[in-house]
Amino acid sequence: MLRSNGFVRLLLVVFLLAGLALAAWALFLDFRVRHEFEGRRFALPARIYARPLELHEGLKLKPAELEQELKALGYKDGGQGESGWYRKTGGGLEVAVRPFVFWDGSQPAKRIRVSFADARISGLRDAADAQVPLARLDPLPIGGIYPAGNEDRLLVRLSEVPPHLVRELIATEDRRYYSHFGFDLRGMARAALSSVTGHVQGGSTLTQQLVKNFFLTPERSITRKVNELIMAVLLELHYDKAEILETYLNEIYLGQDRDRAIHGVGLAAQYFFGKPVQDLTVAESALLVGMIRGPSYYDPHRNPQRALERRNLVLKLAGEVGALTPEQVKQAQGAKLGVQPRAASGTTPYPAFVQLVQRQLRRDYKDEDLRSEGLRVFTTLDPRVQAAAERALVRRIEQYDRDKRFGAPGLEGAVIVAGTQTGEVQALVGGRDPRLRGFNRALDAARPIGSLLKPAIYLTALSDPSHYTLVTPLDDSPFVWKAAGAPDWKPENYDRKSHGMVPLRTALAQSYNLSTARLGTTLGVEKVLQTAQKLGMQKMPPPYASVLLGAVDLSPLEVAQMYETIASGGFRTPLRAIREVTTAEGKPLNHYSLSVEQAFPAEPIHLLSVAMQGVVSEGTAQALKSWIPPEIAAAGKTGTTDSQRDAWFAGFTGDRLAVVWLGYDDNREAHLSGGAAAVPVWGELMAALGPEPLALSAPENIETATIDPQTGLLGKGCPGAVDLPFIKGSAPKDSAPCAGGVGGAVEAIGRAVEDAVKPLKGWLDRLFGR
Repeated sequence: MLRSNGFVRLLLVVFLLAGLALAAWALFLDFRVRHEFEGRRFALPARIYARPLELHEGLKLKPAELEQELKALGYKDGGQGESGWYRKTGGGLEVAVRPFVFWDGSQPAKRIRVSFADARISGLRDAADAQVPLARLDPLPIGGIYPAGNEDRLLVRLSEVPPHLVRELIATEDRRYYSHFGFDLRGMARAALSSVTGHVQGGSTLTQQLVKNFFLTPERSITRKVNELIMAVLLELHYDKAEILETYLNEIYLGQDRDRAIHGVGLAAQYFFGKPVQDLTVAESALLVGMIRGPSYYDPHRNPQRALERRNLVLKLAGEVGALTPEQVKQAQGAKLGVQPRAASGTTPYPAFVQLVQRQLRRDYKDEDLRSEGLRVFTTLDPRVQAAAERALVRRIEQYDRDKRFGAPGLEGAVIVAGTQTGEVQALVGGRDPRLRGFNRALDAARPIGSLLKPAIYLTALSDPSHYTLVTPLDDSPFVWKAAGAPDWKPENYDRKSHGMVPLRTALAQSYNLSTARLGTTLGVEKVLQTAQKLGMQKMPPPYASVLLGAVDLSPLEVAQMYETIASGGFRTPLRAIREVTTAEGKPLNHYSLSVEQAFPAEPIHLLSVAMQGVVSEGTAQALKSWIPPEIAAAGKTGTTDSQRDAWFAGFTGDRLAVVWLGYDDNREAHLSGGAAAVPVWGELMAALGPEPLALSAPENIETATIDPQTGLLGKGCPGAVDLPFIKGSAPKDSAPCAGGVGGAVEAIGRAVEDAVKPLKGWLDRLFGR
């Protein structure tokens, strides 16, 4: 008897301890449920947008280009409704613009009519036929900065979800949702039976599914199932059914877009149907509900027949319980799937550009905030420019590989395009596969730049007009550079020839190494490197003479930064990929405004730009004439490195700067040259964009003189004479022999008179205090 009482007491103690342990565990789970559910329920990725297209009269834009942008945004051709569609109207377009919250305020939905003439917008009017000064389209989403697992979602309120979607969900997944307390014993019994009969319903309630997805790991064990049951009950005790259902609709996993996980009905509606969730039809809602059981198995893009059968089964089940009328079921079952075809883009279709955005964002924001706060990042990417850059690079590399023109297949490349006056990066391609998330050559491929450093040498010289002008003769004969502690340096021209005395502008246009190296060593290597740094070069290599011909490794982005200073007229403008950052609600956080610093006087930059136009018109880049007309007057510089391992071209027009690099990742010797390999990519890119002419405006202190190209002297009337700019007072004083006759005599008399009156002019200035 005593032994029996002791056993009973032991059992009581065991049960008491077990109860206390269970109570303690339940309290822990209760704290976790309330803490995590009431805190930040979802980690929202920073959402990244391209620049919004701003329509106005005079904008250079063709109807087909606007239509292409609208299609990329998901606008329907000839659609209906308040917004999100367009239709063609006699040479123009009528557009129902979507509402959108920009950094400077909310824009309502509106209807506009766009007219075109001569490849430009000629008119912009609203629905009441009133003139519209500016219309802004909603920007294209181009990616995000995602939390762990690359989860992506668009949060929606329960009130935004169509009632028929909720009814279909409950009819299919949890018919007793509004009557149970977190778990359903009858549902569990049905689940056990379904393993035998193959019935579609499972045993977990919506609350249990939410707990499993929201709090627990996907492991299958008794412990996890017990935790799931306890937490489901606790969730039902603390929160009402509507709140749980809303969270479920935002949490549920509904598919995979490459490396991006589609969560919630809000994002799924956009991804599969290109519309907000509130516009989903009965059939579309049933498809999403049907996918919950197996998002990959019932993926309508890959398994359309299977998805169709599953959708119709959901409709049948909803009809059986009265969630839908027989008419609704019949009509919906007869509808097509209606999913929009789309190429998988994953976290972003523009990984190289988004990587630049991330690097610039991390200067101002913590990584965890970028991955969880739902920030909205408005960038500078122009989808049309990006598409042109991708096409040009990919097409040319594929052609080079087929022809084995520069070596074995496997050539790589990078392209950067920026606005010449804004420093905004409009496009960035990091390799021959623009969608590949890997090594970003535009940002990280530091390669020798060859002759791309030469403009820094010539800018240094032209900044001293008392010694150097565009016609100053340079010695292009062989020489050896000797320096203490360094091996002798003996540069050679690309054509292995020397060319005697050549004008400065010709030495740059033809990219002569001998004359350039002589000029650079005369000026001083350190002085040239200081010029390069003022242009924007971040690195400071050792001042060896070989640096003058490009023995310095830079990335395409770093090259673009240097050439941006030249293209903008001597103003150093940091390249930027971001315009604005706002909160998820649209509250402005950070404005990335234009930052400008004058790095060089306008006069030497003007002279350099004219000389770089000569590179295109008569020098190493004259092959560009095959793509862009001479009146564009583009300027640029080719670059080819030792053993022809790298090919470069950096050039600019009136509105855009672009840098192209081609080479092999393993740095093998090839047969690459800037003119033969990189220039065609640049030319094809610019031809697709219709560039603005580079109309160089001469600064006030610049004068023009007519020069005889043979002698470099004044040559009015000489054969082939050209008009060239000079900083005032630096133009040649003497005339060429071919400028004789009446014209030459008159010119000589004019100079004599001018010299004679100079003392008188000085005396008059002193007399009248001028």
